[in-house]
Amino acid sequence: MEWVPILLGDANVRWVLAGTLLLGISSGVLGTFAMLRRRSLMGDVLAHTALPGVAVAFLLTQTKSVLPLLAGAVVAGLIGTWCIDVVTRNSRIKEDTAQAMVLSVFFGLGIVLLTYIAQSGAAGQSGLNRFLFGQAASLVGSDVRVIAAAAAVLTLLIVLFYKEFKVLTFDPGFGAGMGLNIRGLDRLLMLMVVVGVSIGLQAVGVVLMAALLVTPAAAARYWTDRLGVMLVLAGAFGGLAGAAGTVISLFGPRLATGPLIVLSATAVFLASLALGLRGGLVQKAWRHLRVRRRVALENLLRTLYEAYERAGGGQGASRVPLQPIPETRVRQEGTGSGISRGTLRTLERRGLVNVHRSGVPGGERFIVLTAQGLSQAQAVTRRHRLWEMYLMYEADFRFDHVDRDADDIEHHLPPEVVAELERRWQRERAEPAVPPSVHPL
Repeated sequence: MEWVPILLGDANVRWVLAGTLLLGISSGVLGTFAMLRRRSLMGDVLAHTALPGVAVAFLLTQTKSVLPLLAGAVVAGLIGTWCIDVVTRNSRIKEDTAQAMVLSVFFGLGIVLLTYIAQSGAAGQSGLNRFLFGQAASLVGSDVRVIAAAAAVLTLLIVLFYKEFKVLTFDPGFGAGMGLNIRGLDRLLMLMVVVGVSIGLQAVGVVLMAALLVTPAAAARYWTDRLGVMLVLAGAFGGLAGAAGTVISLFGPRLATGPLIVLSATAVFLASLALGLRGGLVQKAWRHLRVRRRVALENLLRTLYEAYERAGGGQGASRVPLQPIPETRVRQEGTGSGISRGTLRTLERRGLVNVHRSGVPGGERFIVLTAQGLSQAQAVTRRHRLWEMYLMYEADFRFDHVDRDADDIEHHLPPEVVAELERRWQRERAEPAVPPSVHPL
């Protein structure tokens, strides 16, 4: 905890920390709309197109003050956006190709201008190259105040136009039908992204700004499906990445702050990818495991029920005494790949089957359904056969393919679909009998 007094006592450290924190928050919020509108590459394009604007602003003002350089970056970003729009609208070139062209041309122009400035020997030109890779440690009070003002304005605009931006993101056609100026909203959002990218160039740099714009938003997507919550989470993740990268850079190895901020954001993304509640790897693996386990249990119950049916001459398992069935026979007649000792133990633990073991060591085991197990097995088998009937008579599946395709889908049928199939079966009971393999229970 030795770093806490340093953070509180050193004014320069506080300025840098405040600047990167605000930058991360604004970048995360703006990046949410860019990502959801499938314009993640625009952050990279705007960051590169801003470089010649910075160089031209320095040539005109001969100062490295943040306001003129920021204004030059914004103007260059707007020109780059306009070029993409013109090329896309007046040619057969797709938007992604136009973005790549504009990015390359503007970045090349920016490098040429920076080289010219460096060779011209202009006073105060040293340090302009920090806009390539960023140098957060160079932030001073005036820089942070500009960043704070820009972040506040961007946040206010998002709050004021939240509903309009939401419609623009998810259903622009509906918004146009409501009378919204969709093109104007799109341009306003792009202007906000340009400003957000421009204020981050000094801290993170042209090369890495796109990552800070998109990564927090991508991490937030793994935690929620609601736009409002996603905006808050993206801002929080961006701020956390900015603060963490700054602290690591100040009190760890003497490494550049910008790359550490991006790496911190990447760490947040990887944690969200693994643990997120909406599509995280752990959750997906757990859900897949639960589905496989349920499928195995239902397959075994159906196998037992059909074995009892065959023993009763096709009259239904509930009409014949439930006699123990050898385990080897269950495995031979098993449906799918779920017949295992673990599945059998689960059914026994839930009170759905009883397992009787012969007195001979290593001898045969016998399985019998309990009353509760019989009820569940009957429901599972009925659902399977209703779905088989639907596939044959409504979806025109071949008879020899029905059982396999029913197995692939039936375990995922919602209750309302099963109820509808039941109603159809009740209406069609007077129809000719179905094939024996799918006779009613």
